Amino acid sequence: MIRTQTWLDKSNRKRSAYRKHLLAATIEGFPAMVTVTLLGVPFLTGYLLLLGASSFQIGLVLAIPALFNLVQIPAAYVMQRFTNRRLGLIIFAGIHRVFWTLTGAVPFLVSEHFYFEMYIIFYSIAFLSNAIGSVLWSSLISDMVPSQVRGRYFGIRSMLLWGTVSVTLFVGGYILDAYPGMDGYRILFQICAVGSVMNIITLLFYPNMPFEKSSAPNLKLMVKKPFENSVFLRAMLFITGFLFLQNMVVPLFSLIMFSIMELSYFVVSILTIVSTVSMMISYYYWGNLNARIPTRKLLFWTFPIIAASCLLWGATIIVPAIVVLVIIHILLGIGLGGFNLLVFNFIIGDTPKADRPMYIAVFAAVTGLAAFLGPVIGGYIYDVTEHLPNWFQIAGLTTGIGVLLMVLITWIGPKIFGDRKKKPLIF
Repeated sequence: MIRTQTWLDKSNRKRSAYRKHLLAATIEGFPAMVTVTLLGVPFLTGYLLLLGASSFQIGLVLAIPALFNLVQIPAAYVMQRFTNRRLGLIIFAGIHRVFWTLTGAVPFLVSEHFYFEMYIIFYSIAFLSNAIGSVLWSSLISDMVPSQVRGRYFGIRSMLLWGTVSVTLFVGGYILDAYPGMDGYRILFQICAVGSVMNIITLLFYPNMPFEKSSAPNLKLMVKKPFENSVFLRAMLFITGFLFLQNMVVPLFSLIMFSIMELSYFVVSILTIVSTVSMMISYYYWGNLNARIPTRKLLFWTFPIIAASCLLWGATIIVPAIVVLVIIHILLGIGLGGFNLLVFNFIIGDTPKADRPMYIAVFAAVTGLAAFLGPVIGGYIYDVTEHLPNWFQIAGLTTGIGVLLMVLITWIGPKIFGDRKKKPLIF
């Protein structure tokens, strides 16, 4: 009887610790999402236009975070020696929030001739730190959340946080319409400053989970492991190609609406809210489906939805644009919601625990190169085609990319994600 009671006590304490961890991760997400929403697209695009940035420069800014994902590989290696992931996360996530918020001070620090250069410096420091913080957070959160509840937990957590994003987008759009120009952005950046401080405080409540080191003795062998895993490698390369094409147009949707279609901040904010609400609701259902259906199979279902959101831009030529834009943003929200959740679950759930940080880093680095090149090339194309009719810039490139995505999905996708007997991902 005494032994049974002792075992039950230990089991209850373990469940209580996990609940505390899940609560900490959920609460921390609220100030983080408020801050990154007001600093990111679509408000980032509008702010850069105010600073005088060109389409190519905006594409370059949107591509920088993906480029810095390359530093996740050495970061994952250093993690084998510096195992206090909680402290590292607080430091690098804090630097990211502070320096991204400091981009709001650019007009007060330099003359207008150097606005873009100063913005790039602050932004680069922020996302260099964010890349390191991301591999720390992904590794830590995978140990905080029990594997049997990952799909459902991340679905519910994402739904709650993206609900916060919806409200933040509405408030941000209202502020920019009520206070046009730099006055509105000054208010947004003040809100971000408060959110950054609150986010850093909430990170203090994360636990420092025990870290299981890789058996690989050096960086070369650690990096080699993900590339020797054929199932992981094939999926990663497919996703890399998909992201390259997708990111030529999707990150620039707000640029098309602001600069070419000349929609107001409020209208673009409402459309982004439509996408966010769709994403928020979809997280719940994707998470529940993931409890019953394999992650790789579900992940493949998200690709046609994202491709359809690109294809439908062609309909803006013959159907009232606002109707088409609403449908596009609904599909985009559902597709990206599923993709973001399932690709994360794929990396942390279907990879060996001891080598997981390097799997995360390699995936981020390889896909990050594609995600970097996509917006840069897309922004360059929009710059060199600005003399062409508006219909080409609004619908031509996006629809063409949608066709290429569908070809990729139907031709190669089933060979990678189809139901075939394969060697398990975890050896």
